[in-house]
Amino acid sequence: MLRERIITALVLLALLIPAVLARSPLPFALFTLAMMAAAGWEWARLCQLPRVACIAGGAALGAACAWLGPLGLDLPVPAWVWGVVTALWVLGGGAMLRAGPPRVATWPRGLRFAIGWLLLAAAWFALVRLKALGLPMLVSVVIVVWAADIAAYFGGRRFGRRKLAPTISPGKSWEGVYSGAAFVIVVAFVGMSVFPRFGAGPDLYNALDERLGLAGMVVAVLALVALEVLGDLVESLVKRAVGAKDSSGLLPGHGGVLDRVDALLPVLPAALVLLG
Repeated sequence: MLRERIITALVLLALLIPAVLARSPLPFALFTLAMMAAAGWEWARLCQLPRVACIAGGAALGAACAWLGPLGLDLPVPAWVWGVVTALWVLGGGAMLRAGPPRVATWPRGLRFAIGWLLLAAAWFALVRLKALGLPMLVSVVIVVWAADIAAYFGGRRFGRRKLAPTISPGKSWEGVYSGAAFVIVVAFVGMSVFPRFGAGPDLYNALDERLGLAGMVVAVLALVALEVLGDLVESLVKRAVGAKDSSGLLPGHGGVLDRVDALLPVLPAALVLLG
């Protein structure tokens, strides 16, 4: 298992790093588009749609983003659009967590698929928009999720006592969440000093500090951590509702694409809301 995880991670990095560093936005857009189309297929499977519908759903998501991609890159998207997407995550995700896996499993499959499909598309557009703002902006947003996830894992293992959502994700604890949040704040303060040295563009932390002040930056970053936890829990809930361990087996040792990006999905549009 560990060998498979390492090999898969190396292959993905070998594809992702050149795409991120390329001067043209096209390689990054195409790589992430392929990943998002795969996530669309996985989401359809988690909604228990027929096989043909799953394939069509993933292909349609990729095609729609590819067709509308230039529009999303060339035209400014009002902050309220990202606000609506974020609100849908908060309200819809909150409703799902309150309902629990058994009730969510009874919700109409088509409705679940349609909402998830739209949120995946929005996440891809937000990802590309953040990349267009510069590599430091994209990296600083992604680091929020990575730092929170890593610190939550180790903090939960060391200090975990109170379960966060025992019927959804038994391994997660409140202590893990607190550890993740604390570490992200440390990372944000370090990032405020480190990112400007590269001079490659604005980063999330300094942009939020300039727009909201230091205290506002801290609150905003903590809000992103909360959304990171929400995205993770929502996918865990859906998998538990249908009795699935992973969203798919596309990434050996890692599960599926959704298993890797679930926490990013609500954070990407929310970051654009905070940036204004």
